[in-house]
Amino acid sequence: MTDSSVFYRSRKPYPTAVRGEGVYLFGADGRRYLDGSSGALVANIGHGRAEVAEALARQARELPFVHGSQFTSPVLEEYAARLLRFLGLPGFRFWAVSGGSEANESAIKLARQYHVERGEPGRYKVITRVPSYHGASLGALAASGMGARRAIYSPLINEAAWPKMPKPDPSLPGEEDAERLRGVLEEAGPSSVAAFIAEPVVGASDAALAPNVGYHARIAEICRESGVLFIADEVMSGMGRCGAPLAMRLGGNLTPDIVVLGKGLAAGYAPLAGLAASAQVYGTVMNGSGAFKHGFTYAGHPVSVAAGLAVLDIVEREGLTERARVQGERLLAGLRGLKERHPTVLEARGQGLLLGLVLGDPATGAAFETPGIADRVAKVAMSRGLITYPGTGAVDGTRGDHLLLGPPLTITDAELEEMLAALDGALEAATREQVETV
Repeated sequence: MTDSSVFYRSRKPYPTAVRGEGVYLFGADGRRYLDGSSGALVANIGHGRAEVAEALARQARELPFVHGSQFTSPVLEEYAARLLRFLGLPGFRFWAVSGGSEANESAIKLARQYHVERGEPGRYKVITRVPSYHGASLGALAASGMGARRAIYSPLINEAAWPKMPKPDPSLPGEEDAERLRGVLEEAGPSSVAAFIAEPVVGASDAALAPNVGYHARIAEICRESGVLFIADEVMSGMGRCGAPLAMRLGGNLTPDIVVLGKGLAAGYAPLAGLAASAQVYGTVMNGSGAFKHGFTYAGHPVSVAAGLAVLDIVEREGLTERARVQGERLLAGLRGLKERHPTVLEARGQGLLLGLVLGDPATGAAFETPGIADRVAKVAMSRGLITYPGTGAVDGTRGDHLLLGPPLTITDAELEEMLAALDGALEAATREQVETV
């Protein structure tokens, strides 16, 4: 593609996708790919759903755009009410933006403004975890604990504002694991901390890592005791993907102060993300200065919100939340079978259809000193018609290979078997290559 005018993300070759249908993407060369990662865990309802396209067209004809500082719209009002009912967040308010980075940026700013409105302007720090990923914008990236994506931008970041906590440790009881937050709070100075933000099920930075039951409840308790807001980043794990409307609820009826959403909201049919803020958070701002000092041009964009409403119709009508739970159990069982066949698979884990394989050295049971096997598995899988989501750096920012897997929630049993067979072959080929290069 040397004659292209496109600024590509990297210099690797990119096939051209021309059509999507169900769990499949089709290339310009006629090849078919099973979308085993829903792109980046986005295409929850599958590709090519005509009713979503029709909803987009209707809204574009009727009201394509209004600016959020000047108008609301009927579709935004309806969507916010429907979405919050689906999520089980009565009394919350929904703030709509275009992507997960914008949504997390908004949550960070809202947490800061909330404390200023309360008369505690000294609260500005946001505790996050290592590893983690909250977005590509500078604030969201500062919140992230992802070495490779963050390192070159570190001179632009006030590191003191972003204290870091270790990632969940599944070998510990959930409550004990969560208690580590107290130490980070004490070191940071509790009266200087505005919020703690975490992914209930970690996504791109450490594939499908989740703490034990009791972790999030204790985290919420510690946050309340310290006057710190608890932000749940459900950009990847929410909207039914983990077998519940919110992954945070898998271990009990827990409600954070702010929930961040994205990806599955419009399932790739339009850019849509947002946050849901509790009545206390929203009321503190609106009964104080009366305005959130933040905004984006396309916040609450009617066409994107219409896509979200059509996607929500499908998720509810087709029972895709429960389907994610059932098909996730089947896929996880298959992945555990692959673990038995391939010693480089150290762990198969996840919730619903947010699943991951941890890859490493079978001789030591640890990460390879030189990362790269995840990328090799992904390349071989792609050559066999399966799209996966590889990652590195979960151990120390450099070492640690994993594959994130998350097909559309509509995936059938036969498509699951096809996915597992392609992955089996890719692991076999990549492992052989790993042995030959050591």
